[in-house]
Amino acid sequence: MTPTDVERTREETSALTAAASAGDEAAWSSLAERYRGELRVHCYRMLGSFEEAEDLVQETFLRAWRSRETFEGRSTFRTWLYRIATNACLDAVKRNQRRQADAPQGAGDNGGDTGEPEFEITWLQPFPDSLLDGIASPEAGPGEAAVAKETIELAFMVAIQHLPPNQRAVLILRTVVGWSASETATLLETSVASVNSALQRARATLKERLPGPRSEWGLEEDPSEAERALLRRYVEATEKPDPQALVELMRDDARFAMPPVPETFTGAETIVDAWRSGGFADPEFGELRCLITRANMQPAVACYFKRPGESTFRPLAIDVLRIEDGEIAEIITFPAAVFGPFGLPHEHPGHG
Repeated sequence: MTPTDVERTREETSALTAAASAGDEAAWSSLAERYRGELRVHCYRMLGSFEEAEDLVQETFLRAWRSRETFEGRSTFRTWLYRIATNACLDAVKRNQRRQADAPQGAGDNGGDTGEPEFEITWLQPFPDSLLDGIASPEAGPGEAAVAKETIELAFMVAIQHLPPNQRAVLILRTVVGWSASETATLLETSVASVNSALQRARATLKERLPGPRSEWGLEEDPSEAERALLRRYVEATEKPDPQALVELMRDDARFAMPPVPETFTGAETIVDAWRSGGFADPEFGELRCLITRANMQPAVACYFKRPGESTFRPLAIDVLRIEDGEIAEIITFPAAVFGPFGLPHEHPGHG
């Protein structure tokens, strides 16, 4: 945006804010909707659930409307909404803390004696790239916009869910939203020193949890031709089906998880063997067709399934891939229930 555009936006926002505070519901709705995209991602980062993020944005707007008279203009309308959204998320996290304790236990065998831990974030859901256009503020600079998009990748999302709620909020508000330590401390009703300490501890935890230096796993917004070719090979091997071709596309230490199932599988051969034990490549199992999409700034493949004797390929799962050095390093598979937000068809458009 040019300086003139930014100034015009500020003037429009100021006028809408005044009208909204006075009880003009249309003005308030118009103003709040400007921030729906970035608030949805903010809530998603806090919770790891796309569905809950959608619900919490609505709860944020409802809380804000009900308390509109308390908005006195000492902060921007955006900052005020972020305060309400963060508090709503912290409330939700407290309600949901029993999830991990109540999650089904794994069988204790991940198909190979690798010693890998079970997949701990069993409620994680993917986020469609098509809804990421509005995740940064209209006033954000290129650097801020880049950070906003980088911190949506699944590796980051898995890692951040291991942080205590307040550390998670501090990391997101300070690193992604761009708040000062003082602003963050005011929201969390704590001291600046506590905020700085929480941020330091959060960064230390992420360093342990993230899969190597960022330069090794961060993906570009636009896929390279090599990545597109790899995806085509993945689709071809899945549809054919060709288990050995899939093994050859993966790193030897590739990792596979399928939340909400808590087990993880490590090793290309181990992963494909697990798929085969579930029926993959068995003629009596059925056929698969795929569509390429994107989730969490990563390549993804939507898989459709047709049983023997049926004529329609129906949604089965979405595989979200992490690619390193031209090979698949990780596959996280989500059930068909997540297809809706991606705008994917209810049936595969191709023919068997």
